[in-house]
Amino acid sequence: MLVSARTGSAALCVFEQWVAPGAGAPTHSHTVEEVLTVREGEAEIWLDAERVTVTAGQSVLVAAHRKHGFRNVGVATLHVHAVLASPIFEALPEGATEPTRRWAAG
Repeated sequence: MLVSARTGSAALCVFEQWVAPGAGAPTHSHTVEEVLTVREGEAEIWLDAERVTVTAGQSVLVAAHRKHGFRNVGVATLHVHAVLASPIFEALPEGATEPTRRWAAG
């Protein structure tokens, strides 16, 4: 976690992930926009039924409420940089009725 309500942000949540080959983030959605940028490696990112392969230096804009996820399809560690338009990370996993919340203040 780089920036969130915990670090004093009022509008953004910025974090990075390092993901082993074959691993990733399961399908989920947010109530706000998110930008995913691949720093190193290769990711398959899905947006609803659409799938794209994203490599180092490329970004994907995920609209609010759009189901999405990703996995590392490369042979090396995937490094992903994410920015959400909210100071608190809140995600609704596919099939869940309650969101997961992280990095809230206090």
